[in-house]
Amino acid sequence: MNNLTKTLAIILCFLSTLTVQAQDTDSTSNDTPTSGQILDKIIAKVDNYIILESDLQKSYLEAVSQSQQGFEAPSKCEVFESLLVNKLMLAKAEIDSVIVTDAEVIMDVNQRFNMVLQQFGGDEETLVEAYGKTAEQLKSEIHDMVKEQKTVAKMRNNIVQSMSVSPAEVREFYNKIPNDSLPFFSAEVSVGQIVKKPEASRKEKNRVVKQLNDIKQQILDGESDFASMAVKYSEDPGSKNQGGDLGFFGKGELAPEYEAMALSLREGEIGDPVESQFGIHLIQLLERRTDSYNTRHILIKPMPTEEDLVAAERELDSLRNLIELDSMSFAKAAKDYSDDRNTSDNGGFFSDPTTGANRLSARTLEDPILYFTIDTMKVGTVSHALRYEEQNQRTGEPEKAVRLLYFKNEYPAHRANLEDDYEKLKAATKKQKESEALEDWFKVAKEEVYIDIDPSYDRCNALKEEDD
Repeated sequence: MNNLTKTLAIILCFLSTLTVQAQDTDSTSNDTPTSGQILDKIIAKVDNYIILESDLQKSYLEAVSQSQQGFEAPSKCEVFESLLVNKLMLAKAEIDSVIVTDAEVIMDVNQRFNMVLQQFGGDEETLVEAYGKTAEQLKSEIHDMVKEQKTVAKMRNNIVQSMSVSPAEVREFYNKIPNDSLPFFSAEVSVGQIVKKPEASRKEKNRVVKQLNDIKQQILDGESDFASMAVKYSEDPGSKNQGGDLGFFGKGELAPEYEAMALSLREGEIGDPVESQFGIHLIQLLERRTDSYNTRHILIKPMPTEEDLVAAERELDSLRNLIELDSMSFAKAAKDYSDDRNTSDNGGFFSDPTTGANRLSARTLEDPILYFTIDTMKVGTVSHALRYEEQNQRTGEPEKAVRLLYFKNEYPAHRANLEDDYEKLKAATKKQKESEALEDWFKVAKEEVYIDIDPSYDRCNALKEEDD
């Protein structure tokens, strides 16, 4: 089999994972497959892109970690080849003018940084101590990783975006699998949800506006300064310890309400509180340039009250009654009323991210609370309104919500077959077809860029074709 087939599988796995890693320590190295300290050096060049020995070591350890979660551990040579292919895609992206802008990256960077910060209780000092890097250094590293992964993903999508598979191709793929090699699927369930995310009441928002106006007046009266008040009151973990300073952003990169207020101010002026999707901001314009501006802010997030949560529960229980009386289908109720866009457009049902099928195994049903709740329900029933917490996709912080759960069906463990597992087999067929298309692309692309590999890695035969 061609080396690239396995390499592409590794890349697809890495594309779904983006983490910030702490610096290596002596204690960590004792647990790794290699021993001794690595003297960092360039082990490969692809046009203007380089791969360091440390890049390979970190990626290899990450791959080993993933293998402990059910992934087959690749060899170090296979990981090296996956890094080489990534750089090849980046080099070709430049040649083909495939561009990922900072505006496409910045929201992901802030979200991922906030998620990491929340793991340390929002305490930036603890984060810095753990990673040995400042917040800005970590954000810069996350930015580079996000931009590289988005560029690779965009290149890959350009190659395979129009690819589809027919039922005949799925049957052909299935029939080529020997009976004794058919995969064994564990028990699965089909589960739907209708979610209500209660918004803070106008009364609560007015309270926050008043608090921010009081803070503004204290600053204007000289009783305190903006930076000190940001450290004390701001709920933006990414900027509060910098006195609320966000640094320079280009136009269109921040929330439109935030930008409109910031650009209406004179340098040094503090605006009135303004609401965005992240909360309510008190903004000071620090400096304005032709194509960018620097601000600092104090962010306070109005939170739903107990009264708001109770109102959401009542609304969902009313929907439940309509569903049980057959006055409305669960799918229509989810589409019309659910606040979770990830499931509402799918009739409220959770889907397997790798196949798109509305069937989940215990492995893909990652939420333990959801798993144990379903375990207490009967097939075909809809739960009463249940409170739970989920991670805000924009901020990475937990937020309270209420939902109904629908336990539609369960499927016993079984050997793969076309009738029960068509969506899984279709996804596998498409993945194989995409891998073949990418292999053909690589054969041409690697001849169009400069590639230089350190002699110590010649043994890996990276990007070289083998006979099947």
